[in-house]
Amino acid sequence: MPRHARGFDTEAAFAHLARRDRKLGGWMRKLGPIAADPRWRKPFDPVDALARAILYQQLSGKAAATIVGRVETAIGSDRFHCDTLARCDDATIRGCGVSGNKLLALRDLALRESRGEIPDLRRMSTMDNDDIVAALVPVRGIGRWTVEMMLMFRLGRPDVLPVDDLGIRKGAQAVDKAETLPAPRALAERGERWGPYRTYASLYLWRIADAGAAAKATTRRSQD
Repeated sequence: MPRHARGFDTEAAFAHLARRDRKLGGWMRKLGPIAADPRWRKPFDPVDALARAILYQQLSGKAAATIVGRVETAIGSDRFHCDTLARCDDATIRGCGVSGNKLLALRDLALRESRGEIPDLRRMSTMDNDDIVAALVPVRGIGRWTVEMMLMFRLGRPDVLPVDDLGIRKGAQAVDKAETLPAPRALAERGERWGPYRTYASLYLWRIADAGAAAKATTRRSQD
């Protein structure tokens, strides 16, 4: 069974995109190369990463980090998985500042892990992007966008385009100097020319969106 490598050649991606898309290429040369993400080579536990993504949802980075720290103290571990989460009852975890919905999501994640429904890194290496999405989105609180962030920033998959992401859509709008945001379906069609390096194109679209808004700091992603 073929295995998917983590990460890709960013120099090849830069050359490919600049050649295939003149408008995007102009922005890329202006912004300069984006280096490979060091997280692509680091081992991680998908269950732990998903649990943290759940806890970070709809919160500022500082507030979420505080809550995560409290839960780590409560469970006596810096790793979230079914065994460590089982160390605390619901009231204790809620007392850390975790909302009721997020608690239900954490419990569902832990239950699915105990059933063997959450693929580990070794298994993910043999799975296509869509198969990983299909395996993880049934978890309460985990949507396609969250899985796409894992695919891009943790697994280093080269060909992911999160068409529902507002920043991606704003970046594409700036590239094309369009009056309105592209619809997700139109963006998917627009992005076909960027394959097989749509992840690298996405990294630029976020930067372009930030540059267009004169942002002082980029938005934290769930996998940061």
